[in-house]
Amino acid sequence: MSNVKSYIESVKDEIQRRDPDQTEFQEAAFTVLDSLEPTLADHPEYVEANLLAQLVEPERVIQFRVPWQSDDGKFHVNRGFRVQFNSAIGPYKGGLRLHPSVNLSVVKFLGFEQILKNSLTGLPIGGAKGGNDFDPKGKSDSEVMRFCQSFMTELQRHIGPDLDVPAGDIGVGAREIGYLFGAYKRLNGYQNGVLTGKGLTFGGSLARTEATGFGLLYYTNALVKAQGDTLTGKRIKISGSGNVATYAVQKATELGAKVVTVSDSNGYIYDPKGIDYQVVKQIKEVERGRIREYADRVASAEYHGGSVWDFDVDYDIALPCATQNEINKDQAKLIAKDGAKYICEGANMPSYPDAIAVYRDSNILYGPAKAANAGGVAVSALEMSQNSERLSWSFETVDNRLQDIMEDIFEKSQAADKKYHLDRDYQAGANIAGFEKVATAMLAQGLV
Repeated sequence: MSNVKSYIESVKDEIQRRDPDQTEFQEAAFTVLDSLEPTLADHPEYVEANLLAQLVEPERVIQFRVPWQSDDGKFHVNRGFRVQFNSAIGPYKGGLRLHPSVNLSVVKFLGFEQILKNSLTGLPIGGAKGGNDFDPKGKSDSEVMRFCQSFMTELQRHIGPDLDVPAGDIGVGAREIGYLFGAYKRLNGYQNGVLTGKGLTFGGSLARTEATGFGLLYYTNALVKAQGDTLTGKRIKISGSGNVATYAVQKATELGAKVVTVSDSNGYIYDPKGIDYQVVKQIKEVERGRIREYADRVASAEYHGGSVWDFDVDYDIALPCATQNEINKDQAKLIAKDGAKYICEGANMPSYPDAIAVYRDSNILYGPAKAANAGGVAVSALEMSQNSERLSWSFETVDNRLQDIMEDIFEKSQAADKKYHLDRDYQAGANIAGFEKVATAMLAQGLV
């Protein structure tokens, strides 16, 4: 084991030497590498082939400028990225994020996580991620369209139905996917498998909008049931009010739980009677408003500024669904103090490493993002299958497949946890289960 530890440390040292300023990527990579010690000890061939060094180095990094013109006639230039991280088990697959925080470190962390997340789904898709530091908030439809057309003019050189299939992420919803697909089509002809998250009239899949939020609850339900517990009657704190959070509220409510909070970047809603997901949908999806408007429409609700994770209230389950690094160590301590027994991540890497350590010390069972929020990419892959077959499956068919996939992800994580005696460390179990499939494929394909 000491040889394995020294090998892991050498790979971490090399990451720090090559990418000293990429803190988000380092955080994601180091967390995974440290958890792989048991499987590396069990499989010395992984160490001999130096697989970790290959795993943490993207196969391809693409960076490009995106010029566009705003409605007032001014010229702007943003920076675009696509990181094609690993194609050992299938074509690259991962979302596009439009947000001012996007940089190479963020895209690499997301792409690295996507490798194992996609592996866990059991579907033949590799890991990638992309994005741009453009902010769609406050932009007109015409401005977003011009930006998307410029962005796709360069991106289209590097993607394709059997090469790399992007999807949406933060800042990239149905509007943006439509404009991106139209730009790709104009340049390359109609290939409906080149993007997922499309509209239903041009190759999209039913249940894709709901997939990440629904999938989060299917995973959470599986984790809770494995402890001999149930979601019925549980109080849940959710952060965020975007796509993931909205449909997590819906599915949690349908499964008999009560969600008491939602939030956005300015503040949060507390509704002791339970959040009404229909009101959230109207505000966020139809009106594109702010979550504070919920309190104007629901008499039992209160709006407060600040982070929902600083709000002290009793609850059973935490579901962070906003963004990366939204829960720090002190907030994790408050989560434990408030009595939460479970935390499952709907956002990508929302918990700092020291927050995760608090979860473990407090005996809070933890479902990591790469497992718990894999529902979106799972249904994206099912959309790819429908596109290949020139078929459209029913909502029930897709939703049933999604539930099966999410329950299987938990079972794989639990099996790895039990195999290596990790004491219900489902984060390490997910990392190991996802890694072993990718590692086996990488070994079989040789040094490429």
